[in-house]
Amino acid sequence: MTVVWYFLAGMFMANSVPHLVTGIAGQQHMTPFGRMSSAMTNVVWGFINLLLGLFLLGLATGSGMITLPWEANLTGTNLVVFVVGGFVMAIMAAWLFSRPNAHMPWQK
Repeated sequence: MTVVWYFLAGMFMANSVPHLVTGIAGQQHMTPFGRMSSAMTNVVWGFINLLLGLFLLGLATGSGMITLPWEANLTGTNLVVFVVGGFVMAIMAAWLFSRPNAHMPWQK
């Protein structure tokens, strides 16, 4: 189960990047809450993803609390799985955001 936590942590932490960057830049970007969410919504969503990623690192290490990456035993297989999780999320985001009429399944 530890490998799953590292994989999901990589996914959530990678997903925080586009939301934080566009939100801080004052631009709109798609979130689960709307196709063109405000900059503030993106900053909040980005931080939620970042915190969930850090919490999942805590689950992976067994501490059960928010754990910083340099304290999360990110070596060997753990590092590979974490990076693969981030890569998978990055590819999914690139595919979704490159479509002109992109939207979440529940958004019209």
